[in-house]
Amino acid sequence: MKRDLSFRWYFPHSPAAVWACLTEQEAIAEWLMKNDFKPVVGHKFNFHTKPIPKMDFDGIVYGEVLEVRPQQRLVYSWKGGPGPGVITLDTVLTWTLVAKEGGTELRLEHSGFKGFKNYLSSLFMGAGWNGRIRKRLESLLNEKAHVTT
Repeated sequence: MKRDLSFRWYFPHSPAAVWACLTEQEAIAEWLMKNDFKPVVGHKFNFHTKPIPKMDFDGIVYGEVLEVRPQQRLVYSWKGGPGPGVITLDTVLTWTLVAKEGGTELRLEHSGFKGFKNYLSSLFMGAGWNGRIRKRLESLLNEKAHVTT
């Protein structure tokens, strides 16, 4: 059993503004999770959130930046498990930005959910990505646009 997630969102903001929210540590912490992210290929980083023991998740997402094309594409691994060194979720997250008239289309591909337990994780994560996380990203973009105008 394998499942991939795919979403397309439109934001009335420039690719540069969207890119900043996807790549700056402080911005990522506001809409996603605390982190030590850097948009540099090969950089290993962690996202930190509340553990979910019932889902065998210790609250740390282990990632490595795989591809960076400024304002166009960002790819990184997204791994997690019940504790350090024990990985039960091994996926890849791809952000693609496409300039559209008056804004940016943001595509999110989260791929590689394998097995029944990770299939269940994908259901929860998909709802989060397309729900509260998208809304928090949109809110941050609107807030930043308001500050700069």
